[in-house]
Amino acid sequence: MALLTFHGATRQVTGSCYLLEANDQRVLLECGMTQGFRRDEESNRNRFPFDPKSLHAVVVSHAHLDHSGLLPKLVAEGYSGPIYVTPPSAELLDLMLKDSAGLQERDAEWENRWRTRSGKPLIKPLYTQRDTELALELLQPLEYRQPTMVAKGIEVCFHEAGHILGSAIVAVTIHEAHNLTRKLVFSGDLGNQCSPLLQPPATLDEADLVLMESTYGDRDHRNQEETLAELQQILDQAWREGGNVLIPSFAVGRTQDLLYYLGKFYQNGTLKQQAVFLDSPMAIAATDIYSRYLPASEQERKLAGDGQRRGRLYNWLPILKCTPSPEESMALNRIKSGAIIIAGSGMCTGGRIVHHFKHNIWREECHLVIPGFQAKGTLGRRLVDGEKQIRVIHQNLAVKAQIHTLGGFSAHAGQSQLINWLKHFKHCPELYLVHGELEKSQILADTIHQQLGWPASIPEQGEQIAF
Repeated sequence: MALLTFHGATRQVTGSCYLLEANDQRVLLECGMTQGFRRDEESNRNRFPFDPKSLHAVVVSHAHLDHSGLLPKLVAEGYSGPIYVTPPSAELLDLMLKDSAGLQERDAEWENRWRTRSGKPLIKPLYTQRDTELALELLQPLEYRQPTMVAKGIEVCFHEAGHILGSAIVAVTIHEAHNLTRKLVFSGDLGNQCSPLLQPPATLDEADLVLMESTYGDRDHRNQEETLAELQQILDQAWREGGNVLIPSFAVGRTQDLLYYLGKFYQNGTLKQQAVFLDSPMAIAATDIYSRYLPASEQERKLAGDGQRRGRLYNWLPILKCTPSPEESMALNRIKSGAIIIAGSGMCTGGRIVHHFKHNIWREECHLVIPGFQAKGTLGRRLVDGEKQIRVIHQNLAVKAQIHTLGGFSAHAGQSQLINWLKHFKHCPELYLVHGELEKSQILADTIHQQLGWPASIPEQGEQIAF
């Protein structure tokens, strides 16, 4: 018998964390940050509800911080075993966790300046660059479809999830006495099957227990053709009205898809903007990693020429300009029209996008394109919900820009895609819906029951099940 405890991403989208216990072994699936409301993010400072020293292995589905962002903290609190990821995820984690550590250190420094003046006790960063370096040393890359024993009697196999580069569906086989086996399948984040740069999610047909994400469990996304047509219309309108286009985008995945599609518009002669700025050091570095792993199409090879794989997207989209330094980023403030600015963070919770808000969002001719999910409590969610006054960088700003939400660019599967993935299992598994706001998970559970006749449970934080 195996035990599974839900320690995160229950009835909410972020904070993925599940503890598997079998054969006197403890394996942690995911170690993610909670993101959203400030009170929720404060929970990242809590001690883990298990002893990190007692873990035998950690398995992470992909590099997004809501699945991986507390790995350095786990190591700082005593974990020293292997962390299993795919090879592309290992490279992306090196980039993303170091960036996150820098942010934790800077946030603590700023907070302590205020605390020093007010006489309050100082705080420590959630984790440091040193903690991150120690965590990165523990990474053990595993290729897709390569079954590996990660602990006594516990075998893990990664399968393509199609969400971001290196993302994986995690299949766990528990080998028990008398040749008995139990199989757990964790979907990770399933892709939307429309990314031009990734393979679609793999399908599996056997499982005793399935943990499936439900971020968009309440609806389907618009199809790709309609989404691209709407983006083209927005860009044309912004050009006519003389404003800039701001796109807050996740540095890994969403940004690379957007650059591909903007390049497609450019190649078709329909992109009127004079320049596309990639204003995110992390996104620039992530794009280089993508270029190393993704096979180039015949058209891209012709455009790039021999020996120029790093420059593929730059050749595909020649008006793309990268602005890695703060000085280059600030220089964009002088551009009042004709530019597309892609910057982080994806949910507008910080990063360079908020500086561009300061110079653009109060202008009626500015267009703000939201290309993905915005968690409750984030500035991006408030803008999508129609908030007309925001406060960023210690300034109150009127929101007069035109806000556009393009759900078709989501890197997550929609409701029908989730159910179609589930249909491939030969027999009804014990099914738990995670990674979704409660009302969306409930809609998905009801729809699964209507269409498949299968029951689906929505676990609570700390709930433990035996299987």
